[in-house]
Amino acid sequence: MIHCVASTTAVLLLLVPGLTFGASKDLVCEPITVPMCKDIGYNLTYMPNQFNHDTQEEVGLEVHQFWPLVRIRCSPDLLFFLCSMYTPICLPDYRKPLPPCRSVCERAKQGCSPLMSQYGFEWPERMSCEKLPQLGDEVLCMDQNNTESTTLASTFPKPTPKVQTRTLSPHQCDRECRCRAPLVPIKRESLTSYHHTHAGPVPNCAQPCHQPFFSADERAFTSLWIGLWSLLCFISTLTTVATFLIDMERFQYPERPIIFLAGCYLFVSLGYIIRLVAGHEQVACGSSSSVHEDQLYLLYDTTGPALCTLVFLLVYFFGMASSIWWVVLSFTWFLAAGLKWGSEAIAGYAQYFHLAAWLIPSLKTIIILAMSSVDADPVAGICYVGNQSLESLRGFVLAPLVVYLFTGSFFLLAGFISLFRIRSIIKQGGTKTDKLERLMIRIGLFTVLYTVPATVVVACLVYEQHYRPGWEETLACSCLTEQQLLGMGPDYAIFMLKYFMCLVVGITSGVWIWSGKTLESWRRFVAHCCPCWLQTATAPPSMYSEASTALTGHTGTGLTAGFYHKSVSSHI
Repeated sequence: MIHCVASTTAVLLLLVPGLTFGASKDLVCEPITVPMCKDIGYNLTYMPNQFNHDTQEEVGLEVHQFWPLVRIRCSPDLLFFLCSMYTPICLPDYRKPLPPCRSVCERAKQGCSPLMSQYGFEWPERMSCEKLPQLGDEVLCMDQNNTESTTLASTFPKPTPKVQTRTLSPHQCDRECRCRAPLVPIKRESLTSYHHTHAGPVPNCAQPCHQPFFSADERAFTSLWIGLWSLLCFISTLTTVATFLIDMERFQYPERPIIFLAGCYLFVSLGYIIRLVAGHEQVACGSSSSVHEDQLYLLYDTTGPALCTLVFLLVYFFGMASSIWWVVLSFTWFLAAGLKWGSEAIAGYAQYFHLAAWLIPSLKTIIILAMSSVDADPVAGICYVGNQSLESLRGFVLAPLVVYLFTGSFFLLAGFISLFRIRSIIKQGGTKTDKLERLMIRIGLFTVLYTVPATVVVACLVYEQHYRPGWEETLACSCLTEQQLLGMGPDYAIFMLKYFMCLVVGITSGVWIWSGKTLESWRRFVAHCCPCWLQTATAPPSMYSEASTALTGHTGTGLTAGFYHKSVSSHI
């Protein structure tokens, strides 16, 4: 027996004359670069492996699919087994395949296969334990035990290539869940803001100011991406609100909630612009002398500082208010199209619409502030709620958005059914339905421009709340460097899609005012402010007025008065 010091993983090699597993050609050893297998107990492998992966990049893409099972430690042998299969050991002086022993596979399968079955997955056929050699057979194989040494047993019934072992590098990772880099250790008693990760949990440990799973280039692009869409949203919504202010009589119920929805997105975009001007660190991050080298950490469980709270109020309060104004809009369209209420009758209940749209978000905002549940987004650099706490994300963000989206879609569907019924009746009477059809197209277009982004945002939040515990545990319980963490966390494209969809509704809310009547309203406003301009201004072409009439039905509302004829007294 020959004993040599090794890492916490011990390898038992049984040498026999001949090898029946794998290829017989000479192998070229190369350092292991797959992050999950870097500290497995040996540091050299070869490609291609038995799964015909030509590069370790291909191996990394496939083997990391098993990381959730490794993370929950369903079997202490799983990691060693996976790495010995995907990145098989390579000995410089014996360049032939050394597969894992069947006993390693059986122990890994025994621990993890029942858990996989609960979620509808079977043990992979190509990793079948029956295909592997047993320890003691006439095949060279690797096994793992709990000792601190590597044993090499050799029998030489006939001359064979000499196999030499090399002392393996000490294990640099204890795989213990603790506050390791890039996480930031802090002292809770000396801070007003702190973070508990969900990996362990690890107390008094904060996430770094910037998302460690994204590269510096991706972070820079994030600022550019959010800044672009927030500025476009601000310009579009400001134009919509300004058009309403100079010609308020033009926008009556049931379309007036569009204006308030646009006004809400005006303030949401303002919150993002404040973050753009102030910077990621000034809004979302904090520091203290108790933090090592004054390293910035992500704010968590906070009602301050003031800039963080201001951004939270603008983005969360007005974001939720915009969702309720969407429900009000779909409800008023249902009253007009389905129940044939007139504009004056709907306007009689305007105070209740405002009460619901402003009171409900106010109550939620107050509760969040009282619970100190405001936290920072490591990607966008804004303060919101639910960026660190899954309970807050589900209770204050995801659940309300789903309820608002479902309720608004229900009223819209009922309204469209009524409009189609009205269209059928009018056609039977021999009357043209051009104006009604144009109205239905506009309502349908605006519906798509809201429901699609809202649905995508909900889907992105569902993705985030499902996978976030794994991302946090990777930070606290793995031994990966910051460079190795890149690409192992959330999908960067999904986050960029979420921020885009959060702002695009404000941009498209101006669709309703894109008509000749808007140009006419601004012409009258400018002429009123500058009478001298009226003498030189050229009247807009008549085609604008015709298009405006066709799109809006009449000068009062976007719905033709003849369809909705009930008196005000019948509803008040």
